[in-house]
Amino acid sequence: MALRPLRILGDPVLRKKSAPVDQVTDEHRELIEDMYETMHANNGVGLAAPQVGVSLRIAVLGIPEKGKKVLHVTLINPEYSNATGTQDDDEGCLSIPGVYDGLKRYAKLDVRGLSEKGEAIEFTCEGLFARAVQHEVDHLNGMLFIDRLSVLRRQRLKKELKSIEESYTDLSAATARPRRD
Repeated sequence: MALRPLRILGDPVLRKKSAPVDQVTDEHRELIEDMYETMHANNGVGLAAPQVGVSLRIAVLGIPEKGKKVLHVTLINPEYSNATGTQDDDEGCLSIPGVYDGLKRYAKLDVRGLSEKGEAIEFTCEGLFARAVQHEVDHLNGMLFIDRLSVLRRQRLKKELKSIEESYTDLSAATARPRRD
């Protein structure tokens, strides 16, 4: 297992729709292990493959439960349906460090996809679990939570978001390798 660098706002991989996984391989399982390690090292409750630079429809969740247990769920090619109710709570993202804002999401939904073993899984979730699933599916579709905020709320965060994007630009320029033609 290895920590992978997080991609932050400004990285084009975060805005690209991820490709489905046709068959789960050992390479995918290694990516999933790395994603769990990276998510936990950054105190996250979810992480999508694009957040570590891989444009595949894979997400991992680590939902805290009562008694300090953490429910780990791997979702490959996830979809949700039968979304009902609403919940309004603060949301943040490992790819947009330090930015949090209130966001309305569905309260309960049915989820289906594949496990890390390539087996079909289906379940119903609610609360933080449902919020995390929706957040990660958005990532797989090239969408960030800030895209769901009202224009007024995004305007209020404009300075912070610009600063994060500029830090990405500065970082990518510093790590860019010169072309050798």
